[in-house]
Amino acid sequence: MKKERRERNFRILEFRENQYDIIGDVHGCYDELIALVEKLGYRKENGIYKHPQKRRLISVGDVSDKGPQNLACLEFWINQVFYHDDFWIHGNHCNKLYRYFLGNRVRLSHGLEKTVAELEQLSKEERQAFRSRYMECYESQCYYLLLDKKRLAVVHGGLQAESMGSFSSKIKAVCLYGETTGKTDENGRPKRFDWATTYTGKTFVVYGHTVSPKPKIVNNTVDIDQGCVYGGYLTAFRYPEMEFVQVRGKPYTKYHGDGRLPTTF
Repeated sequence: MKKERRERNFRILEFRENQYDIIGDVHGCYDELIALVEKLGYRKENGIYKHPQKRRLISVGDVSDKGPQNLACLEFWINQVFYHDDFWIHGNHCNKLYRYFLGNRVRLSHGLEKTVAELEQLSKEERQAFRSRYMECYESQCYYLLLDKKRLAVVHGGLQAESMGSFSSKIKAVCLYGETTGKTDENGRPKRFDWATTYTGKTFVVYGHTVSPKPKIVNNTVDIDQGCVYGGYLTAFRYPEMEFVQVRGKPYTKYHGDGRLPTTF
C-alpha cells in the first residue's frame, strides 16, 4: 500500500530552555555553514553538532541549490533534525526538491539543476536512500514555527500576525515566497511587497528568502538572508540574545537582485 504523503503546516512548541541559533539561507554553501556553526560554539560529536549550553539550531530554509555542495548541506540538516531535535523550516527551494522527489513536474532551474546533478553522481541505491531520508525529514518539519510562548516565530518568506496559529493555501504561499504583487521583474522573478514594513505583531519574526544587505530589525522582524551564495554573508540570529553572527561567503553564482552586494552589519 502506497504511503500517503503529508506535510506539517505549522508547529507551536515549548521548551525549558529557549536558546536558538537561527541560520539564514545556505544555498549549498557547506564550508560557510560549518564555519558559522563552529563560530557559534557548536562542536561535532559522533557526526552531530552540539552546543555545550544545549542550544538548538534552526534553518529558515533554502538549504540547497545554487552553491557547490548541496547534498552535504542537506545531509547536515537531515542529521541535525533526526539526531539533535533541531528544526528546518520549509523554504521554497526545499519545497521544490520535495515536489521533484514526489515525481511532480518541476523546472530544473534557479539552482535545482545543481542539486540534481549531484544526485545523479550517486548510485541508484544511494539516490533512493537519500530521497527517503529527505522526504521523511521534510515531512517532519513545517512552514512556520512558534516558540517561547509565541514570542518568537521562524518562517522562510513572511508571516503576518493574523496568520499565526492558522494555515491556508494563501498563508502557505506567503510562508514560502513572501507577499507578492502578482507581477514579475526583468529576470522573471515575482515582485514582492516588503511585508515587514507593515508588520504590527508582538511576536518577533525571523525570516529569509529575500536578500537584504544587512540583518536590520524592522517592526519586530529581521531578514537574515544576506546572500552568502552571491559573495555576501551567511548570518545567524541568536535568540534570546538578539545578536548576529556572520561568516563571509564566496560568489558561487551571479546575484540578480538590485545590483547591491550585501555587506556586513
